[in-house]
Amino acid sequence: MVFSFRAIQAFLKRFPVRDLWIPMRNCNLACCTQNINKAKQQERQNPVPVPSGVRQSPIDISTDDSVYDPQLKPLKISYDPSNCLLLRNNGYFFQVEFEDSKDSSVISSGPLKNQYRLKQFHFHWGSKSDRGSEHTVNNQVYPAELHLVHWNPVKCNNSGEAILSENGLAVVGVFLKLGKRHDSLQKLVDALPAVKHKDAAVDFFNFDPACMIPPCSDYWTYPGSLTAPPLTECVTWVIMKDPIEVSPDQLAMFRSLFYTSVGEKQKNMVDNYRPVQPLMKRTVYSTIPSFHNSV
Repeated sequence: MVFSFRAIQAFLKRFPVRDLWIPMRNCNLACCTQNINKAKQQERQNPVPVPSGVRQSPIDISTDDSVYDPQLKPLKISYDPSNCLLLRNNGYFFQVEFEDSKDSSVISSGPLKNQYRLKQFHFHWGSKSDRGSEHTVNNQVYPAELHLVHWNPVKCNNSGEAILSENGLAVVGVFLKLGKRHDSLQKLVDALPAVKHKDAAVDFFNFDPACMIPPCSDYWTYPGSLTAPPLTECVTWVIMKDPIEVSPDQLAMFRSLFYTSVGEKQKNMVDNYRPVQPLMKRTVYSTIPSFHNSV
């Protein structure tokens, strides 16, 4: 999730730069400035820890180490397709933005204490299908990962405040794997050529993101952070166990976008994921009773 300059500036006032965890990345918010494959290989071999970061994301989810919590309920999801407003290329990924002034597109239950409003969703993906997801499961990588970003209206007045608040955000992560065409996703895929370059935006109405939630309600959950600057540790992550399928042609349309603006040297929008970060002292909880650990 990428935030406005004003929101990042507010964060920097509260937390001086010397206290920030600055991760090694292959891309900044605008475009890649180095060889992607070489940089990504270095990042995977030598992840850079942050001095003050104790709950950074993404992580590798070890099913053997996750803890089954029978008190966790299924996540309740209620989205209103009429809240869908805009499709935008922000120079890091494309995102779909939603009207969020009232509780009409929300999630609740699961690990959450109250409703959270949907602000936007976006994806991360690789240049090839052997990489792309931010989270991994037992070190298994998926070709892409969907993030549905929600903010806490009980604790915060808007999503900008939420990124500075503990538990200000709840992000639902869904893995994508190659398979059959996802018919409900095709409306979004068909709109992508209109936002091929950085800063392009078009109206995008009446899309129901619930179509991208897998039928199985099982998930993992843990406290974490944003995976793009300002990397604030404000997120309750809910990672769905089952992936959804998309066709190779659909994923190829993601890769056809550009990090760059019209008139600049074209650079394909790929490998826009952050490497996994240390779990440290956190516990990953699960709704999946087949795993042997339990609370």
